[in-house]
Amino acid sequence: MKTYDANDIRNVLLVGHGGAGKTALLEAMLFTSGAITRMGRSEDGNTVSDFEPEEVKKQISVSLAMAPIEWNGVKINVLDAPGYADFIGDVRSAIRAVDAVILVVSAVDGVEVQTEVAWELAVEAGLPRAIVVNKLDRERASFERTLNELVAAFGTQVAPLELPIGEEHAFSGVADLLTRTSYTYAGGVTASEGSWPEDLASRADPFREKLMEAVAESDDQLIEKYLEQGELDEKEIVHGVKEGFAAARISPVLCGAATKPIGVDRLLQFIVEEFPAPTERRAITVTTKGGEEKERATDVDQPLTAFVFKTVSDPYVGHITMFRVFSGKLRPDSSVYNATKGLEERVGQLFTLVGKEHETIAEVPAGDIGAVAKLSHTTTGDTFSTKADPVQLQSLEVPEPLLAFAIVPKTKGDEDKLSTALARLREEDPTFRVERSDETHETVMYGMGEAHLDVMTERMKRKFGVEVSTSPAKIAYRETVRSSGKGLGRHVKQTGGHGQYAVCNIEIDPLPRGGGFEFVDKIFGGAIPNQFIPSVEKGIVKTMQQGVFSGYPMVDIRCTLVDGKFHTVDSSDMAFQIAGSLALKEATERAGVVLLEPIVELEVVVPETYTGDIMGDLNSKRAKIGGMESAGAGKQRVKALVPQAEVARYSIDLRSMTGGRGAFSMRFSHYEEVPSHLAEKVIAEANQAKEEAQKK
Repeated sequence: MKTYDANDIRNVLLVGHGGAGKTALLEAMLFTSGAITRMGRSEDGNTVSDFEPEEVKKQISVSLAMAPIEWNGVKINVLDAPGYADFIGDVRSAIRAVDAVILVVSAVDGVEVQTEVAWELAVEAGLPRAIVVNKLDRERASFERTLNELVAAFGTQVAPLELPIGEEHAFSGVADLLTRTSYTYAGGVTASEGSWPEDLASRADPFREKLMEAVAESDDQLIEKYLEQGELDEKEIVHGVKEGFAAARISPVLCGAATKPIGVDRLLQFIVEEFPAPTERRAITVTTKGGEEKERATDVDQPLTAFVFKTVSDPYVGHITMFRVFSGKLRPDSSVYNATKGLEERVGQLFTLVGKEHETIAEVPAGDIGAVAKLSHTTTGDTFSTKADPVQLQSLEVPEPLLAFAIVPKTKGDEDKLSTALARLREEDPTFRVERSDETHETVMYGMGEAHLDVMTERMKRKFGVEVSTSPAKIAYRETVRSSGKGLGRHVKQTGGHGQYAVCNIEIDPLPRGGGFEFVDKIFGGAIPNQFIPSVEKGIVKTMQQGVFSGYPMVDIRCTLVDGKFHTVDSSDMAFQIAGSLALKEATERAGVVLLEPIVELEVVVPETYTGDIMGDLNSKRAKIGGMESAGAGKQRVKALVPQAEVARYSIDLRSMTGGRGAFSMRFSHYEEVPSHLAEKVIAEANQAKEEAQKK
């Protein structure tokens, strides 16, 4: 593919709810432009952008894909983002790489949850937003109903530019509200122009009014004229749409049916004519090594500044790094400075991605998007620059993954392979996190939802040959004592030969929460020699780590060694460790053991209409509501302290209650005593798991 000037490049992101037809639309754009000779279908698993085996199997997009399209002398870099909530991380990172967004909405299902989420992300980024009402050829499709939903959800800035000709299976073309021209498709990808059908003229008036209102409200001068005369002329509307769209004050609405394809050539031409080129976007802000902020325009003569928005782990090629160049240029067989990591990387061949295919390019200039393979240290969110001018772009903000699953390899000896696989997948997806829990001794992976973690386990098997078993991550319970108690530890075995002899008396007392462990030596008169006193402590600590009753670690106690006996020949380090362990078990039995559970600070942000449901659900989860406040944009923020065990699957619960419109964060707060009826159940489950593990 030839190198394009920044003025002849358009960087576009397709977003929307799952099932709206984003993948089909990209397929239709490629077919209409002549880039492919046959349109694939998600159902057949042969589309350009859904090429991962997990996508073919599930028939949904699970990762960001890219395909460049050449149309009338302009290169359109189209990014296709997943529409499922679990993969929102790819939408967030892709938004950083583009200059405008196309919101794909199904004419059958209308405005859905991820439609709203994607819109809000584009608004936060200040990007122009166009809307394509897709699937107008399907049963129950309604342009008017969908448009009303769009206006209700996003305001009067939603401006229809086209009307469908025909409905459902009779949908055959589009009518341009600006020029009063019809565009019909008689089986081909290119439209035939004609005059408006007679029945359309009367129907179009309300839609033209919506268009004029949107244009007028985006410009102070035009609003005055519109209020005075009630009309705007065609030149003013055309100019107003272009200016308003570039400034993200107007969201034009186009019609189409990707699978036909109808309206796709019109969309491509609209992108070429109306979407901003990289040179038209505002200058980006970079941070120097000294912390100073400065602006940098899209210019090949400026020093290199590029942002890594996606990393893909390929088992054969290694890392594939996708990046957007904001200034300067990147050439093959050169060195690039990773300002985020503070080291140089060697760049080999540069290419653009057409789905999974690689198409070699001579260079990636300012404004363009490219890819490179086999970089050793670069990950998603890094900034490329020059070593002489090491500036950084704002770091990538990704949502915190909060659904936790414990994983173990199915085959013994695969621990090293699992560790490598997890590290590579973590580099590929910033919303995937892995931790080793010292308290539960589990390897825990965190994701955005069940589908996300399911895809990750499938990739481990396919890419790295590691099959894993998953289970809900254990809650890190702890034990402590309710009151003071005394215990005698006696380990005596003298049956001939070198024996074992150790006796110790201890007293235990509870400490305040977070007090940890204290060991006090009150031995006098040499009842236990000094060299064996640390052995008693070691035995106590080891037993505390293993837990006395439930198998969970014991915390917040003070152990005082008050007396004991020894034998000059038979006493040993191990004998006193065992005696210390026995003494602790007896003392805790007398003092009474209680189970502690982790309490988390939960912060939930939901639309006001869901507040009652959220409060009721939290009360059923033993939560202590800390307060409620406005979060802006018609949303409420609810704060509460909740036992972690009750919200282990809260990402699933919240999505179910709010239809995906809620968000939450949580962090550890403290430990509290578990109610006795629940503690019995937890201890019984822990002991059962212990017995099963011993049988194995």
